[in-house]
Amino acid sequence: MIPQSEPPTEPMSKTRLRLWLKLLKTSGRIEAELRRRLRDEYATTLPRFDVMAALSRFPNGLKMSELSDLLRVSNGNVTGIVDRLTNNGHALRVAVPGDRRAQLARLTPAGQVAFTKLAQAHEAWLDELLQGLDADDAAILHTLLGKTERETNAQ
Repeated sequence: MIPQSEPPTEPMSKTRLRLWLKLLKTSGRIEAELRRRLRDEYATTLPRFDVMAALSRFPNGLKMSELSDLLRVSNGNVTGIVDRLTNNGHALRVAVPGDRRAQLARLTPAGQVAFTKLAQAHEAWLDELLQGLDADDAAILHTLLGKTERETNAQ
């Protein structure tokens, strides 16, 4: 009888590369579905949702530069979205005392109500899209991904 050799083991870098590709594919699929549902069910966009989410966490408002830094997008992108939110009564801009050039953006009461409705739908959609993970799976994955967050922040 000929002894069977063990299959060659894959370098860890290849395993991590496959993991990265799986994360990208999964994230992209979920993001595409969220974009579709926001567009089809609420006639809005994911960037608009993201701006509203950021503003909802800062009821006193954010400077446009703070908002763009928080969302990691250009000032121009944020300005256009805030302009549209302002035009339909969901946001307003107020002057920053002592700085004539700066403005704070914040949600109006109507904007907060609209965001609350969007956030509830968003959470329900994510719950549905990730239903293949039970509570333990989700907690473990969250913890494991937290390890990578600490590593990338340390560099």
